[in-house]
Amino acid sequence: MVQGRRLFLSGLVTAALVSSAQFAYAQNTITIGAIVPSSGPFAEWGRANTVTLDMLEKQINDGGGINGAKLKLVILDDAAKPAQAANDLRKLAGDDKVLAVAGPLTSGACEVTFPVANQMKVVSTSQASSKPGVAKANRPWAFRNTVDEGILAKTSVPYFKKAFNVKSVAIIYDAKDAVSTAIATKIMPTIFTENGIKVSNGDSPISFNTGDLDVSAQVTKLKSLNPDGVVIGADYSQAVTVLREMKRQGLMKPVIGGTPLISSAILQAAPEIPVVAPATFYATMKTPKAEKFVSELQPLLRKTSGLPKDIEPSMYDANIYEIVSMYIDAIKKADITGKPADLEADRTKIRDYMANLKGYEGFSGPVHFGADGDAVKNFFIVQGQNGSWGTKVTGCSASGGGC
Repeated sequence: MVQGRRLFLSGLVTAALVSSAQFAYAQNTITIGAIVPSSGPFAEWGRANTVTLDMLEKQINDGGGINGAKLKLVILDDAAKPAQAANDLRKLAGDDKVLAVAGPLTSGACEVTFPVANQMKVVSTSQASSKPGVAKANRPWAFRNTVDEGILAKTSVPYFKKAFNVKSVAIIYDAKDAVSTAIATKIMPTIFTENGIKVSNGDSPISFNTGDLDVSAQVTKLKSLNPDGVVIGADYSQAVTVLREMKRQGLMKPVIGGTPLISSAILQAAPEIPVVAPATFYATMKTPKAEKFVSELQPLLRKTSGLPKDIEPSMYDANIYEIVSMYIDAIKKADITGKPADLEADRTKIRDYMANLKGYEGFSGPVHFGADGDAVKNFFIVQGQNGSWGTKVTGCSASGGGC
């Protein structure tokens, strides 16, 4: 009987110790969420983002964690569907109790998800959205570590005009993608007109839909307009289809577009056709921080199933790496505990840290956020031709400079 009582008491002590250890571990974990499109039309970007975040999590934890606490990243797939992205944010904020969220990626998803971030009072920072005004419409919890396409086009269009003696352009775009539609139907026509360039089909730009494999009819129509240059409003995976068809039909005219064109893959579609686009990062940048990032991430990407064998880190991998690194800096510097009881206060501290951030050293130089929630950072107008990108113009997203 005595022995049984001892065993019972021993069991209680063991259970208490295990419970205490579990509680201590929970208290000693910093949880951050991420929303990426690991499936759907932008799966390559989402899967690469996931590899990037896994690498960052390991780097932080191997280096001792965050103020002694382990970093835990909870990554959800929104398949680039706006409603799913909003549901993912609700789960991350409500069920997983994350301190902040990196993502979602697309402007369409951000337009639906950012209002939810404001309702739930949790920071959400996009790694790719660049449609004008999306963060500005959802202050104060929404941020974008990207630059408005309208700002970028004001630098890329004059370069395009001068480099290729462009007097006329024609537009083709993906009508199913929010930022592509904005680039093709609103941003580019206005800026080309301001620069004295005729937009041959500004009133009726040629469209296709995400996932279309045959754009021969659209390119035939594009060719009939005989432009000096072509505007492609699409992400690189869709633009590849257009470029291949342009090459097949002999439409060897220079191409310009927005940040969604930036990818090493697009340079292989029709290497003879020059492509001009803006970027805040590209894999062959010659800066120590960028080179180190690429050297660490690229081998991991190329070992990952479902990604191209010759994939390179993208601007969106760099952006999401910066986002979570900013959150980590906030946790280290803003007296954030990570304790359940302090969740609301901790989230507010991260929001305020992001809003007042100064001098964070990103891949293209110092980064902070403007009153509209968009990143203020350096950008590059790059030209891709014969398999590689090269910087042609460097700019700053702040009006009048100040990066």
